[in-house]
Amino acid sequence: MGAQKGKDLLVKIDNGAGFVTVAGLRSRKIAFNAELVDITHAESADRWRELLAGAGVRRASISGRGLFKDAASDALVRQAFFDGTINLAQVVVPDFGTIEGLFQISSLEFSGEHNGEVSFDVALESAGALSFTAI
Repeated sequence: MGAQKGKDLLVKIDNGAGFVTVAGLRSRKIAFNAELVDITHAESADRWRELLAGAGVRRASISGRGLFKDAASDALVRQAFFDGTINLAQVVVPDFGTIEGLFQISSLEFSGEHNGEVSFDVALESAGALSFTAI
């Protein structure tokens, strides 16, 4: 995968009729994490840590920062947060693939400077298994 434009990394949320791109995002990120299960014991070789393969909890986090500029996606994000719903979401990574699964909005923040625009920060946490479709 060569260099890609950051604007082509898309975050989408399903509104029941299809996926809506969260408009106005200036930055976005998806992070994958896995907890480790340490099974080190008194007889571990030279006291080196041992891990149990495939045993930890895996999760993904999506975050973004931007400007609200599209009424449909603005309303979808706000309503999903206030209702506490778990929605199907996608992250499209150019020349890589699409990650899809259930996510809940865990944080929605608004900020603004006196001489600037109102911006928002949004964070989503995975709520189930994710799928990956390569491009």
